[in-house]
Amino acid sequence: MAETIETALTAACLAAARQLREAGIETPELDARLLVCHAAGLTHEGLIARDRETPTPEVAARLEAYVARRLQGEPVSRIRGAREFYGRDFLIDRHTLDPRPDTETLIEAALEVVARRGWRTRRIKLLDLGTGTGCILLTLLAELPQANGVGTDMSDGALAVAADNARRLGLEGRARFIAADWLDGVAGSFDLILSNPPYIPSGEIAGLAPEVSAFDPRGALDGGPDGLAAYRRIATRAQELLSPDGVLIVEIGANQAEAVTQLLHAAGLQTSDGAAHDLAGRPRCVLAGLPPGRRRTSQGPKNALGKARCSG
Repeated sequence: MAETIETALTAACLAAARQLREAGIETPELDARLLVCHAAGLTHEGLIARDRETPTPEVAARLEAYVARRLQGEPVSRIRGAREFYGRDFLIDRHTLDPRPDTETLIEAALEVVARRGWRTRRIKLLDLGTGTGCILLTLLAELPQANGVGTDMSDGALAVAADNARRLGLEGRARFIAADWLDGVAGSFDLILSNPPYIPSGEIAGLAPEVSAFDPRGALDGGPDGLAAYRRIATRAQELLSPDGVLIVEIGANQAEAVTQLLHAAGLQTSDGAAHDLAGRPRCVLAGLPPGRRRTSQGPKNALGKARCSG
C-alpha cells in the first residue's frame, strides 16, 4: 500500500478501494475516497482538483492506518470522527451513537408538524432526549432560526460532543445541553419533544452488524429486554412537559409501532398524528400529543433545568 500510494492520490484511492473490495466491504470506492480525503485533509472537490498530486509520506502513513482500521470493521465515520446528517457534518466519538440516515425521517416529521401548525416564525421550544451528538436538536435549530432548545443525555462525554457541534454550527446561543436521565429533573413547557432512544432488545445486540455492536455505545443501543424501556420512561412524564398543542416524536425500531403507541396511550397521550414512515415505507417515528382539553399535570419552572445539571 505504501509503495502504491506515493504515485498519486488517484492511485491511492484505487489501491485502497481494491483492498476494501477484496475484504468484502460493501462500498469500497466511496469508503476509499472518504479515507483519502480525510488522510490528505481535502474535501471531495479538493481531491478532484488535486488528484494527480503525490501524497506526502505523512499522508500515505495516515491512509495506510485508516485502511487497516476499516479492514478491521471500524466504520468510516468513526475513523473520520464525523458523520454527515441532513446536509451537515457532526462530530462523533466513542460516547455517541453514529447518526443514521433513518433518523432524518424524524427531522422531516418535526418540520411537517411545524409547517402544519404555522410555527416556523414562532419562538418554539424543543427538547431532545438522549441527544448524543446533538444532531436532532441542532438540525432543527438550524432549520428553524426562531427556535431554541434543550438536549439531555446521561453521558458527560456525549454532552461535550453535542456542545462542540453547537459551537461549530453557530447554534450555541440557542441550544443548551444538560445531564439528565431522560426526563428526570427536566421541567418547563416544550412545543416539540424529540427522541431517538435505544430500542434494540438486549438479547439482540450481539447479533447486530459489527460496525454497530462493536463501535456504538451500548447505552445508546440497549432498550432493555423488550426494547421498550426508554419509551416507558419518556411516556411517564411527557404530558407534563408538552405545551397544550405540543407534539412528542420518537423514533422506533422495526415492528415497534403498535407497542410504542399502546405505551403512549396508557400514559394519557393520543397518537392521532399516527406514524412517520421512512423511505422504505416502514413506520419509523410515532407522534403523540395531549388529548383535546387536557391540561398538563405540572407546569414546572420555565428554565427547563429543574434539578438536571447543565453541561457545555
